[in-house]
Amino acid sequence: QVQLVESGGGLVQAGGSLRLSCAASGRTFDSYAVGWFRQAPGKEREFVAVITWTGGSIYYADSVKGRFTISRDNGKNTVDLEMNSLKPEDTAVYYCAAKLTQFYSDYDWVAYDYWGQGTQVTVSS
Repeated sequence: QVQLVESGGGLVQAGGSLRLSCAASGRTFDSYAVGWFRQAPGKEREFVAVITWTGGSIYYADSVKGRFTISRDNGKNTVDLEMNSLKPEDTAVYYCAAKLTQFYSDYDWVAYDYWGQGTQVTVSS
């Protein structure tokens, strides 16, 4: 149906930058939005950013606003998350997810239908 392929992630020093990429394939026309979530050990999955496939509406979590930028390329069906001024608190497994419909909250991971495998982002101080 929808396949999500992630790239990026790794180890970076505090204050550095990383760019995560999410390539969507399959029935991407069924997707309403693509979001990024993260989950640190012992914590619940946390909303990071979302962009709608049609219209390009963008929302960020307060914790990353001003530092992270989500962008899309409709022709290539890719969604990137550019992360700047990284902090140790950003350390987590980052997931790309696709939401099929406009229904339910765009901020809740349970509302998303397809997920990538996740990529580890580690920010050292």
